[in-house]
Formats: sequence, structure tokens, C-alpha cells
Amino acid sequence: MTQRFSDPDEPFRYDAEQQRAFTDKMPWKENPKYFQNVKISALALLKLVMHACAGGKLEVMGILQGKVTPNTFYVMDAFALPVEGTETRVNAGDQANSYMAQYAILSTELERPEQIVGWYHSHPGYGCWMSAIDVATQSLNQALDPYLAIVVDPVRTMSSGRVEIGAFRTYPEGYQPETSQLEYQSVPQAKFEDWGSQAHRYYKLDTTFFQSSTDKRVLTALQRKYWVNTVSTTQFLLNQDYYTKQLVELSQKMQQMSSNQAADGRGKKTAFSTLLKDAQKILSEQSTALATHVFKHALFGFH
Repeated sequence: MTQRFSDPDEPFRYDAEQQRAFTDKMPWKENPKYFQNVKISALALLKLVMHACAGGKLEVMGILQGKVTPNTFYVMDAFALPVEGTETRVNAGDQANSYMAQYAILSTELERPEQIVGWYHSHPGYGCWMSAIDVATQSLNQALDPYLAIVVDPVRTMSSGRVEIGAFRTYPEGYQPETSQLEYQSVPQAKFEDWGSQAHRYYKLDTTFFQSSTDKRVLTALQRKYWVNTVSTTQFLLNQDYYTKQLVELSQKMQQMSSNQAADGRGKKTAFSTLLKDAQKILSEQSTALATHVFKHALFGFH
């Protein structure tokens, strides 16, 4: 969802005294769910999504810059960290920590007012949620509040045609939420246990996007330069491995449900409902991708 301001540059106005007064009060210490909203600039979103996509099947990590206001994080910029990730995890080591410290010093010297307000990383093909390692990392970072975690899925972003992104904050140690607020996700079987076991340890913030006047000029320039390449390529062919993997996962879940004779009526109903949601998601993504492919094939004549 894109938010429009009467003055598009309003979010970029920075009052150091106001920021200091707000952070000194630390209202989030009294309310574990104090922060409810995240507003991300278009260029910051573009940078972190491009970084995630460049990582391919490997997880990548970066840092978010911006400011905090009552109940809300503003993300104005994002930069990549020199971190070597795998297909299942990514962690910031000494090199990344040194890089962050140097970046913060140089930003101050260049009189950039934005502070480091969080981190982001990618989950290629398995959704936007927090693993046990992610929760531990975010909990450690939140000791230096305020801090935000963003997860982006580049594979699902490319296959669905919309950005798959989630913004999260963890609960304090020992805090017991009444119910998990994490929305349903189509999670691969290999990740399902980790996803379910951590769902009560964090919550999701509402995410919207905005464009400054500079964002608009840069995006217009990029569109003019790359529009031919954008409209003449198709993700339907590039994401065949992902689509096949989705169908295999769905088949395995169906076989597991079919062989689970011990499940009671409620359990089977829940399992069937989950399978139905997975199937609907796969159908929606692949139908959209196929329709786009057919249209572009008719328009450009590629194969």
C-alpha cells in the first residue's frame, strides 16, 4: 500500500532535538507492541529488493536507515552488508559489525541525519517470517532500541509480481502474548516447525510505502531507461524451478494428510484448510505469471 503525503518530502524532514526527546522517553519499554507501523521510501524498498534478488537462492543482509516517531518507523534508505549467507541462514559477523560502525561514522561526518533503525534480510522462496536465529538476532538488537527487522522474499516477489515483505519486532523475554498475531503463511515443510515454534515471540507491523520528490525523479529516470527490458522479459520461465518446488511441496503435504489416520476431525479440517490456502496461493501466483507470459508473448513474440 502506498501512502501519499500532502508534502512528499515531509517524511524526510529531521528534527534532531525532537528525535532525542522522543527516544529519551522510551515509550516502547512500557508497551511491548508500542510500534505498529512502518513507512518505507520507494528508493529504500527498491534497493533492498534488488539486493535480495541479486542474492538469488542465498540469504543476504543489510541495514536500514531512517527515524522513529510515535508508534512508527520511517525507513529512508537501505544499504547492503558484506555478509556471506547460505540458503538457510545469514548472520552478521565481525566484518559486518565493523562495516556498520564505519558506515555510521561516515554518515555522521557527511551530516546525514538518518540513524540506523533496523536490519533486513531475505528468505528466498519460503516467506516473510522470523526463524529462531532471526528472533535471537532481533532480540539482541532491540536491547539498543528502537530497532526493526524486515524480511523480504525475492523469489515470491518475482513470481507474484508484488513485493513480498514483512516488518517485525520481538517481544521481551518472558512476555506471553494472548494470541499469535502472525498471519498464515505457505511455509515449506522443512521450515514449518521453526515457523510455528517462533510465531509467539514476535509480531508484525503494518507496512506502507511513500515517494519523495527525489524518489519520483529517480524512479522515472530508471523507468525510461529499463522499461523495454522490463516489459519484454517474463518471470514465468525464470521461476520454473520455484513453481515446480511449490507443487512438489503441496503433493507431499497432501500425502502426509492422507496417511495421518490418527488425526481427529478438527485436525483433519485444519490440515485441509491449510492445503486449500496453499493451493489457492499457488494457483493465484502461477495464473498471474502465465497470463503475463501469454500477453508478452503475443506482444513481443518471444519464447
